[in-house]
Amino acid sequence: MASGKQWTRNELLIALNLYHKLNFGQFDAHNRAVIDLAKKLGRTPGSVAMKLSNLASLDPVLKLRGISGLKGASHRDREVWDEFHAILPEMVEKSETLLRELFAPEGSVEVIPAKGILRRPPTPTMPTETTTPQKRRLGQDYFRQIVLNNFDGACGVCGLNIRELLVASHILPWASNPAARLDIRNGLCLSRLHDAAFDQGLISFDADLRLILSSRLKNRLSQKSIEQNFIAHEKHSLTLPPQAIPPNEKYLDRHRNEIFQN
Repeated sequence: MASGKQWTRNELLIALNLYHKLNFGQFDAHNRAVIDLAKKLGRTPGSVAMKLSNLASLDPVLKLRGISGLKGASHRDREVWDEFHAILPEMVEKSETLLRELFAPEGSVEVIPAKGILRRPPTPTMPTETTTPQKRRLGQDYFRQIVLNNFDGACGVCGLNIRELLVASHILPWASNPAARLDIRNGLCLSRLHDAAFDQGLISFDADLRLILSSRLKNRLSQKSIEQNFIAHEKHSLTLPPQAIPPNEKYLDRHRNEIFQN
């Protein structure tokens, strides 16, 4: 394994991609995803874990929560951090592409903290697709992973933890809010059922993150499925892991006022 070699810009972009798909407590040499990336970069897991912890010292979100990383961030770390977050859509696309080239040139990858960096088969491309849908898909894949991992792979309402049945729900819609598209604080991990209800304004969350139901749902209390899937969770707080980044209060306020059907 290489030791003490300088990190290149592309390696730092890949590290930043992984950084945002893990939480602070997972920047550990024993984490499966850290081990997988270290192997591909020809570095030790300890080196990758240290780099992630150094990057954490540059994170303003962690600073607001009173969390500080290691103090060894280099000038290049700061430069790449600033560049990544100044033009986030472009840098997400670049870092996702680099990560895929490293692990699965012909497919895609998914970061699951407990399992590592997993290779996925390529998504079929339709003849009419252009570069724009591909860029959008890269951004959506990235957003899905950061949101699901932020919620520890479980629905914030019902606790369902089957990844294939979970959705990274946008609080503010993707199409009309480009500035918030890749913001982890604009995402909720919900089951497909609760995602559909949230998207249609049938449910929302109050200022204390407690589930609230629309009158349309409450008018159907006689249906067993409504009772089991919605009434049973009403006024219960959204479930977030201890180190999760909470949703943006302003985004939820807009959802309640602009989308929720009271």
